[in-house]
Amino acid sequence: MADNEQAEGAEGEEGGAPTGGKRKLIIIVSAALVLVLGGVGGYLMFFNKKHEEKVEEAAKPSVFMDVPEVMVNMASSPGERTQYLKVKIVLEVKEQPLVAEITPVLPRVMDIFQTYLRELRPADLNGSAGMFRLKEELTRRVNAAISPKQVNAVLFKEILVQ
Repeated sequence: MADNEQAEGAEGEEGGAPTGGKRKLIIIVSAALVLVLGGVGGYLMFFNKKHEEKVEEAAKPSVFMDVPEVMVNMASSPGERTQYLKVKIVLEVKEQPLVAEITPVLPRVMDIFQTYLRELRPADLNGSAGMFRLKEELTRRVNAAISPKQVNAVLFKEILVQ
């Protein structure tokens, strides 16, 4: 029995040494894995041709299309003073040929702008949140009018509430 206890004690001591070795092995394997993943990521970032094509596509400048000035009287309650809204708008489109395709339907776009803007109240335009909502709503309406073509954004050159 004493021999068994000594043998178990020796195994316990030997069992402690491989634990430190396992820890070193895990660290080495982790470091190698990090280096391999970093190398693959670097290759994809710097040597992948698709990445360069995406950068070139993003570098294309947008084209801007002026829309005639819009001036409407805003909705008001009975007895309130009538207020007017004057807006100069520019449409941001992806390519120049799209401008030629939008031009024939510009009267429809102007009608949509007039109809929507007449329903606004002065309180609807308060603050930057009101301006953002107006911009988003006009963009949505333009895209519906010129569908299937799309406009990137509606930009304001001038807004005057009087």
